[in-house]
Amino acid sequence: MTGYLLRRAIGALVVLLALSVVVYALFYLAPGDPARLACGPRCNPEQIAQVRDQLGLNDPVYTQYWHFLQGVVAGHDYSTGTGLLHCDAPCFGLSYQNDQQVTELIGQRLPVTASLALGAMVFWLLLGVGTGLLSALRRGGVTERVLTWLTLAGTATPVFIIGLMLLMVFCAYLEWLPFPSYVALSDDPEQWAWNMLLPWIALALIESAKYARLTRSAVLETLAEDHIRTFRAYGVTERAVVGRHALRGALPPVIALSAADLGSMFGGAVLTETLFGLPGLGQLLVHATTTVDLPVVVAVVLVTGAAVVIANILADVLYAAADRRVALR
Repeated sequence: MTGYLLRRAIGALVVLLALSVVVYALFYLAPGDPARLACGPRCNPEQIAQVRDQLGLNDPVYTQYWHFLQGVVAGHDYSTGTGLLHCDAPCFGLSYQNDQQVTELIGQRLPVTASLALGAMVFWLLLGVGTGLLSALRRGGVTERVLTWLTLAGTATPVFIIGLMLLMVFCAYLEWLPFPSYVALSDDPEQWAWNMLLPWIALALIESAKYARLTRSAVLETLAEDHIRTFRAYGVTERAVVGRHALRGALPPVIALSAADLGSMFGGAVLTETLFGLPGLGQLLVHATTTVDLPVVVAVVLVTGAAVVIANILADVLYAAADRRVALR
């Protein structure tokens, strides 16, 4: 297992390095003048030249990329004209809009996206695994057909449609819940949970359909194996067969897929955060894109990419722990 983890860690570093090259090339070598964007539309040529020198844009491209990597790993010092501003590692530069360190902006938004992703994962696992298990146990009946139709409908419905329906029903018509307004967990845990409930449900309804179908297929496949028939022949109760053996055999792929989806959620929650007004990474990325705030865009893409890579490693590790044959490959 140690060798397996080492190989996965080296592969993750290579992927992140390649991602940084691509992102840097796309956003820093694209047409346009970063110095003009950082300085603003009213700057004269002398001021733009001064900003270009402060940002190190007069250096060769490979030197700029090396300084970028150094900032991520060891921090960076920026000239302010009257002194130096130190940016601690991991340093992704300064925002063009307010000269604030990008790391601070991400640190303020990351807990929101993490709350959204982790809470939604709990909901989609409970709903998806429970629905899939019930559908497998009621195979051929009305319950299975109804659940299959619901899972197909959930897969086909966009998240913003479900989100709008939840807002109209529970906030506007029934007035059971307030319109979501993010409250930090450390400030008020109860209000944090109530305001995150609808975003969690909106994402969970979409994702749970996939897990319901996966769980149903895995449970039916496990129930058809020879050792299950042996357990039944020895008089093991159906509840024990399903709970201890069939469900346990179906969980490893579900857990592995959930870890991968959790990483993808960090980069794919743009619609949900925008719809519910959550100040997370997705909303930050939308704002940075519309204002062409390149350091923020690069940092968010790299952070979400790192989340996806780490989550995929976690998924591989969980699958390898469940099936030792994977770790030996």
